[in-house]
Amino acid sequence: MGAQTDAANEERRDQELQSITVGSLEPHNASITLVAYDPDWPGLFSREADRLRSILGDAALEIEHVGSTSVPGLMAKPIIDILLIVPDSADERCYLPQLQGAGYVLRIREPEWFEHRLFKGPDTAINLHVFSAGAAEVQRMLRFRDRLRTDDAARNRYECVKRELAVRTWRHVQDYADAKTAVVDQILDDAAGAPAPSG
Repeated sequence: MGAQTDAANEERRDQELQSITVGSLEPHNASITLVAYDPDWPGLFSREADRLRSILGDAALEIEHVGSTSVPGLMAKPIIDILLIVPDSADERCYLPQLQGAGYVLRIREPEWFEHRLFKGPDTAINLHVFSAGAAEVQRMLRFRDRLRTDDAARNRYECVKRELAVRTWRHVQDYADAKTAVVDQILDDAAGAPAPSG
């Protein structure tokens, strides 16, 4: 009975993720590779940010380096997370054709989650997250990044959880990301109650 339940849950999760995936969903079925912080990551972000500004012009309201590669000293998957803010991410004709024309590939479309879109890059391992101006998730991502940059204890705590989770086998990388939600929420809750330590 347990194996049937697991198989049913796995199938349900596959269908859920396929519903937001553009193209076919390929299971990961492996552990997660984390590497030591690479001082080249900010330069890779800057290069992508410059390219995005040249492609999108004024439609790119803000471009930020987010995720673990944006935090000096933090282990990370070697994929640069980039936050792109546009006036309205639901209005794809204002950015999708330009990005596709430059070689970016739309992989995720989540209308129910802040109209989030995710693109892969043409020549660099990136996750380009597109959100609308004012989306609550934007501030959450930036607050979390800034907290990890200024609070050694929070950064170490987060890295410890990442290491523990990364060694497991994950059917989908998104499941690994979702498993980190509790520690992210705890760090943000702690940050809401106390100022970041000064360095």
